[in-house]
Amino acid sequence: MFDLAGKRDPAEAQEFDDDIPLPVLALPEQMAVPAYLLDRTWTARAWNAAAADLFAGWLDAEADRNLLRFIFLSPASRCLIADWEERGRRVVAEFRADYSRCLHDPAMRGLIDELSEQSPVFLRHWKEQAVLGREGGERQFNREGDRPLRFYQNSFALVSHPEIKLVTLAPLDE
Repeated sequence: MFDLAGKRDPAEAQEFDDDIPLPVLALPEQMAVPAYLLDRTWTARAWNAAAADLFAGWLDAEADRNLLRFIFLSPASRCLIADWEERGRRVVAEFRADYSRCLHDPAMRGLIDELSEQSPVFLRHWKEQAVLGREGGERQFNREGDRPLRFYQNSFALVSHPEIKLVTLAPLDE
């Protein structure tokens, strides 16, 4: 029935190719604005210097580069991300949409279990069961000693690897 409808059976086990082609990994470096690639578990796999500068604490050399761990487990994220509570709620709903395509992925399930255990805020948002497609839009970040930085975020899923997202942040302020 799923084949006839042109849909994927959510109960069917999936395999994921964790090897991202080199030309795809090179994409963020070709961007003039902060840009990064997220894999299916929302771990940054490539980024440019502008993104590393903006996301100090997440894209640092010794940091865990999982965006969800950064948002929900790192105190630095609460300072950096304007309207942290609302952004966190939206991020969990967006992640749930991605998870719906990978229900049997042990890496995804393990990440959800870990975050549910370690972050009451993540657990509360996860229990809301909201689902949202990953959209762009205005994002604001706070930098110590600077006025808030405003960007327009765009997220692109790759046709060849739909679980990979290229995220760019175009500055809204001069």
